[in-house]
Amino acid sequence: MAKEMRDSLRIDRWLWYTRFYKTRSLATSAVTGGHIRINGERVKPGRLVAHGDIIDLVRNQLSYRLTVVAIPDRRGPAAEARLCYSESEDDILARERVQAELQRDRLQMPRTPGKPDKHTRRKLRRRGRQGGDEGA
Repeated sequence: MAKEMRDSLRIDRWLWYTRFYKTRSLATSAVTGGHIRINGERVKPGRLVAHGDIIDLVRNQLSYRLTVVAIPDRRGPAAEARLCYSESEDDILARERVQAELQRDRLQMPRTPGKPDKHTRRKLRRRGRQGGDEGA
């Protein structure tokens, strides 16, 4: 059976092939959950993606705006997957800024040695509520 070049592929398979999700079922769940838009429209997992489509993707609180450059034949190495889409420098810089903000927020959270016990968890919750009331 000869390999033929594809001109389209299901969105859940494309996301899995291009390594945005570790499993195809995770990609399907993301599409079903409304985290994926193609050309501005919410889609179903069976929607076909073609060359030139614009995919808006939200994963781990980070936004991606991708333009489909190629349709992969398989789920290959990451370097091969990166060749299947393009992204503007502005979008990359904006995502990096958001990622830095999230990292700063995590560093400001209170730390405990090991897993907190019941008493410590209650103390942390009380401290969190007090901190939130001061800004209001």
